[in-house]
Amino acid sequence: MPSLTSAAAWPVQAPFFVVLAAAVLYALGGRRPGPGHRHPSERRWRSAAFYGGLLTIVLAVDTPLDPLSDKLFLAHMTQHLLLLMVAPALIVISAPWLRLWQPLPLGFRRTVAKSIARGRWAAPLRALGKTASRPLPAWIFFNGVLVAWHVPALYDATLSNEAVHDLEHAMFVTAGLLFWLQVVDSPPVRARLAPALRAAYLTAALLVSWVLAIIFALSSRPFYGAYADLAHRPGGLSALADQQIAGGIMWVPGSIPFTIAFIWAIYRWLDPGTDASVLARRNGHRLGAAGHH
Repeated sequence: MPSLTSAAAWPVQAPFFVVLAAAVLYALGGRRPGPGHRHPSERRWRSAAFYGGLLTIVLAVDTPLDPLSDKLFLAHMTQHLLLLMVAPALIVISAPWLRLWQPLPLGFRRTVAKSIARGRWAAPLRALGKTASRPLPAWIFFNGVLVAWHVPALYDATLSNEAVHDLEHAMFVTAGLLFWLQVVDSPPVRARLAPALRAAYLTAALLVSWVLAIIFALSSRPFYGAYADLAHRPGGLSALADQQIAGGIMWVPGSIPFTIAFIWAIYRWLDPGTDASVLARRNGHRLGAAGHH
């Protein structure tokens, strides 16, 4: 295993440059506050969430955690949770969509928007986007990605083929974004589910991850040959102990994002006055009244 000071322990891969480009666009877009992001405190916490999401992606794929995932299932499981549950949730909370779009040249933006909205070539893309933005397909995709990539044949393929590994990570982030967009309002995108349904939506997803975690934690044999065949493992862990710890990571730390979002959804349900649109209307009325005076 490479030491923490070696270059191999700190891989610089394609996702790093995507994250860097997103960070630059976001910073440039922040020079001119967009609609809905004018209050300084809102801009600060949304910015913190966005950069936190990007940092989480870097932590997962461009630090010693990535090479360690080739040796330890528990490290690979940590990657999965960061890319599927933590980074997408932070990015959705930050609502960066307009801010990322603003720095691009106006002519380019108009051409791309018109082409995607009206172009015949983009009809399948529009249909796919319309389907994927619905709660049920997003839920199925999220949990399908989670379960499918833990099937032994696919999982072992990620350890032997870097392109497959990159595809897995890209699907995790994509599925996570689509899932959390159903739960958290991310202006100009609004979650379609009512707060009570959001709580049920989160609970159903949590149960899927729990079932998978329990299988890993209680199994009497290791599932993945790529780990079982290793002659030596960091920390002297057996393949079975490594798998059981990975199951525990999915079971407990992996439940935290769901639990936080569940409590928030229940609070929104019990106190509808906390809805962002209600607060916005209240603030608008106050500003209007101040203008009259």
